[in-house]
Amino acid sequence: MLNIKKNLSKIIASKLQNDKYDEAFIEGLISVPPDEKLGDYALPCFRVSDGKNPKEKAAELCALLTGDDDSRDFFAKIDVVGAYLNFYLNRAKISSAIVSEILDAGENYGKSREGENKKVIVEFSSPNIAKPFHIGHLCSTAIGNSLSRIYDFLGYDVVRINHIGDWGTQFGKLISAYKRWGNREAILKAPMDELLKIYVRFHEEAKEHPELEDEARHYFNLLENNDPEITELWQFFVDASLSEFNRMYKKLDISFDSFAGESFYSDKMPEIVDILKEKGLLEESDGALVVRFDDPNMPPCIIIKSDGSTIYATRDIAAAVYRKRHYDFHKNIYVVGTPQTLHFKQVFSVIRKMGYSWADDCVHVGFGYVRFPDRAISTRNGDVVLLEDVLNESVSKTEEIIKNNGTYDQIENVEEAVSKIGIGAVLFEFLKNGRERDIIFDLEKMLDFEGESGPYVQYTYARGRSVLRKAAENNISFDDADYSLLTEDGEYQLIKVLERIQNVVRDASAKNEPYIVTRYIIEIAKNFNKFYNSTNVLKSDPDIRKARLGLIKAVTIVIKEMLYLIGVGVVEKM
Repeated sequence: MLNIKKNLSKIIASKLQNDKYDEAFIEGLISVPPDEKLGDYALPCFRVSDGKNPKEKAAELCALLTGDDDSRDFFAKIDVVGAYLNFYLNRAKISSAIVSEILDAGENYGKSREGENKKVIVEFSSPNIAKPFHIGHLCSTAIGNSLSRIYDFLGYDVVRINHIGDWGTQFGKLISAYKRWGNREAILKAPMDELLKIYVRFHEEAKEHPELEDEARHYFNLLENNDPEITELWQFFVDASLSEFNRMYKKLDISFDSFAGESFYSDKMPEIVDILKEKGLLEESDGALVVRFDDPNMPPCIIIKSDGSTIYATRDIAAAVYRKRHYDFHKNIYVVGTPQTLHFKQVFSVIRKMGYSWADDCVHVGFGYVRFPDRAISTRNGDVVLLEDVLNESVSKTEEIIKNNGTYDQIENVEEAVSKIGIGAVLFEFLKNGRERDIIFDLEKMLDFEGESGPYVQYTYARGRSVLRKAAENNISFDDADYSLLTEDGEYQLIKVLERIQNVVRDASAKNEPYIVTRYIIEIAKNFNKFYNSTNVLKSDPDIRKARLGLIKAVTIVIKEMLYLIGVGVVEKM
C-alpha cells in the first residue's frame, strides 16, 4: 500500500546518498507543518547538512529533487524555507492512489504481514473466581481485547489468555465463609451475589475474630494438597463463576484461546522452586523463601511463604516458563493494573536471574483506576459497581436518546442497534485516553452524540452509509470514478488522514496503547463531518459526485475497521 512518508523518505534518501541518512532516519525527521499552507510535509535540513550551511543544503537538495522525473510525479512543489524543505504533494496522484487502494482492499486495507510467524500472547481480563465482574474489570478486558485485535491486524499470531484468579488464600477465606454461612441452593440461583455476600461477611467477622485468617490459610493449604472435599467446593465456585463471566464476554463480543488460570500452574511450581534452588537463588527470610536482587530499591521476591504455600509470583513465573515452552512467544503481554508494576518487575527479574534471556520479551501493560465522583470500588466491603448494570443502563439511555431524536422508526433492528451504541459508548470512553490515566465514569458524557464519543463516531459511519444508500436508490454508480478529481482542501485532508492507517496501528502496537487508534477514529470522523457539512455530495457535478461517493465509501470502510480494533461495532442507521 502507498505510504506517503515512506515514499518521501525513500526519494530523499536516494538523493542524499549517505549511509547515515537511510530511509528510516529520514522518516523519523519528516514532520507535518503546523499550517497546511506550508505544505504537506517538512524536512529539517540542518539534521542532514554534514557540516554545510543548512540553508545551502536545503537549496541543494531541492534542486536534486525537482530535477528528478520520479520526484516531479510525486511532488506538486518543493519550497526552501530557511533550513527547511517544505513538500507539497501531487494531490491528484495521492488521492487517486489512496482511495483506489481502500476500495480495492476493502476491510483488509492497511493490514500487514510484518508479524507473520511471530506469536504474541496477550493475557487480559483475568477476573477472580467467586467475585463479581465489576466496572473495574473492564479496563483490562477492553485494553487486552483491543491489543489482541491490533496485533492481529499487523499479522501476528495472537494467543488470548484469560488468567483466571482461581487460586490463592482468598479461596481459603471463601471456603471458611461457605462452611459457616453458605447455602448451595442459593448460590446455584445467584452465584455471584451469594458468593460475594459470604466473602464480605468473612472480612467483617475477621475484624473481630482474627483467628479466621488462620483458618482460611489452613483451608487453602488443604486445597493445595488436593483434599477431596475442599477441591470439590473449589470446583463448584469455579464453574458457577465461569458461567457468569462468559455471559459478560458474549455481551462484549470477546473470546479467549485459553482460560488457564492460576490453578493450572499449581503442579508446575515445584520445578520452578527446584531450578531456583539449583542456581542458588533462594534465600530464607523469616521462614519464607525469597529471591534477592542487586537493586537495593527492589524488595526481595517471595517464592514460598512461611506457611509453605505459594504466592502470585511463584505462579506467574511458572506460567511464563510454561508459555515460552508451549507457545515460543515473540512477546508475552500482561494487561494488569499499574499497582502491580513492582510485582512484574520482580517476576521478570527472577526469570532473568534464572538465565532466561526471553524475560525481556515479557511486557507489563499497566492501566489506571475507574473512579466515580462519590465512591470507590471495594470487593471486600461489598461496594461494587457491576459491569452488567452499567452496560444495561447505557443501552437503556441510548434507546431514550434515539427515541427523542426521532430516528427510532428508521432503525430496522432497534435492540441490536442500541446495544451496539450503548456498549460501544462505554468501551470507546475506556479506550479514548492513555491507559495509565484514571477514568472518571460519566455516562452522560459517554453518550454525547456530538462530543468525542463512541456514538459520535458511529453516527458518522451511519451518516456515510446513508449517503451511499441514497445514491444507490437513485441508481447512481461510482464504479468508474476518477479519484484524481479529489483535490479540494476538505477532500484531500480527509484522504491524507485515511492514508495514515498502518502507521497509526503500528504505533499503537509499539506503545501498547489502544487510545492511539481511538484518537485516530475521532480525527477521521471530524475531517469527514467537516467535508460532509461543506459539500452537497449528491448534487455535485456527476464526475465529482462519483469520486466523492467513492471517498465516502472509503471513509466508512476505515471507520469500521478501526472501531473493530477497539471492540466497537457499527450501526447502519441511527
